[in-house]
Amino acid sequence: MRPPEHWHLRRRQPRRRWRRPAALGAFALLLVVLAFRCWPSGGSSGHSETVRSQAPASAAESCAGGGNCVQAPAPTPADFSAGNLPPPAIGGRAAVVIEDACDGLLFSHSPDLQLPPASLTKIATALVAADHAQLSDMVYVQVNSALLSQSTGSSVMGLEPGMRLSMRDLLYGLLLPSGNDAAVEIAQQVAVTVPAFVSLMNAKAQAMGLQNTHFANPHGLDDTNHYTSARDIAELGRALLANPELAAIVRTKTYQPAWTGPAVWNGNEMLGAYPGAIGVKIGYTEKAGQTIVAAAQRNGRTLIVSVLASPDRYGDATKLLDWAFASTTSVCTSEASAR
Repeated sequence: MRPPEHWHLRRRQPRRRWRRPAALGAFALLLVVLAFRCWPSGGSSGHSETVRSQAPASAAESCAGGGNCVQAPAPTPADFSAGNLPPPAIGGRAAVVIEDACDGLLFSHSPDLQLPPASLTKIATALVAADHAQLSDMVYVQVNSALLSQSTGSSVMGLEPGMRLSMRDLLYGLLLPSGNDAAVEIAQQVAVTVPAFVSLMNAKAQAMGLQNTHFANPHGLDDTNHYTSARDIAELGRALLANPELAAIVRTKTYQPAWTGPAVWNGNEMLGAYPGAIGVKIGYTEKAGQTIVAAAQRNGRTLIVSVLASPDRYGDATKLLDWAFASTTSVCTSEASAR
């Protein structure tokens, strides 16, 4: 007598002829799905990819902004070719290059990835100050820069309580030596309290349509709710350059405030080192790495580059500007002729 299990198989054997085609079909379908997911995909536009990025190790690593940070989509290739030259490899985790005349995107690398901006924050601080105060307004200083530097390790312009300086002096101290003391003093002058001023900063970002920016302070010290993206911070830099008074500040190498102290110096080494450089701002914290928004003019074109989380902000910015300027044709002219 056959064991019961053999009898069981023998009784069900006819059914296998019905199941075998279905099983083969399911296996073939699985192969098709796997091939579709693994096969390299091509763009439908016919343009070659101009942006190379490396996927982060984890969502936590890719989003340095903290609790409200979300992982951004893959980089968007720019529809631009600088004399058919491939874009340069950079060390920054996110970057964009835009042409000022038409806000045209020339290059993008993880443009919407949320990252800490460090002192690039002060671009927004200056814009809000210019919106709500006159540069000629006089300010009685309350901030003690020595205490601020000692307690937070902040870069400062050197404010002392009792000084009487103009808002213009404070903005030079904010944007040239990147004074956190100037940022706090400006915030208190404009909105009485720092949190109220930060609300104005976030309102400004929202009004500009910046979807990946949130501020927690006016100076850029690291905070989990303080982040921006390469695209957003480049747009803020572009807005600053559109303000003639602020644009004049960021291209100035040295400035003497109305005090008995020394002149303040611009920490942006692109000025004087890169042909046609006109500003804008640099930043650094251990968490943010090196950050920069740089602008330069050449042959009637103004280009703005932003780089976040870079080991070499000047090297990255220089390579991107050189690459974009390699094209003698403005993307704005191309867009206008296309229309």
